[in-house]
Amino acid sequence: MDFKKFLPWIIGIGVLIIGVMWYFGIQNGAIEVDQSVKKEWGNVETSYQRRNDLIGNLVKTVQGAAEYEKGTLTAVIEARAKATSVTIDPSNVTPEQLAQFQQAQGGMTSALSRLLVTVEQYPSLKANENFLKLQDELASTENQILTARTRFNESIEKYNNYVLKVPRKMFLSDYKEKAPFKSDAGAEKAPNVEFDFDKKETK
Repeated sequence: MDFKKFLPWIIGIGVLIIGVMWYFGIQNGAIEVDQSVKKEWGNVETSYQRRNDLIGNLVKTVQGAAEYEKGTLTAVIEARAKATSVTIDPSNVTPEQLAQFQQAQGGMTSALSRLLVTVEQYPSLKANENFLKLQDELASTENQILTARTRFNESIEKYNNYVLKVPRKMFLSDYKEKAPFKSDAGAEKAPNVEFDFDKKETK
């Protein structure tokens, strides 16, 4: 049998198989970077949820230890509710979604700061062990949030680089560019959530 006349067919089939495998590799790679984004966003949500839970406990502790203006506590409670109501689909992260999310979380930070200013008027909280424990946990959680957001942005960068570069872009039309977190002013530092009331006295 003369195999030479079948050689072009053999080569063609080989090239086709290689092409199909290459295409599958591109699709599988896109799935991997997309799943990585979803995983890192889950870590961001978990960190913010822990923060919101701690703030809820803080409000309860404050209510039990001092008589506060209702408006201050109400502002924290409302900001917390708004922050937990904003959700994002990691499959389609847009700049508008992240801006809304960051605005809600920023409102929570602002309300918390106002509460802590009011707290300074009640020295009895200095000896409240639960309050002091919340201090440490909140500070730790703010650092966790910063780390989670950084890793999320890294996964977004990897995803965008993968799906937007040619020639992969031609085969990944279903995968759209995703938006990363944009830093707020002063976002390089975790918010100050210390409850060290003696600082004013020592200055």
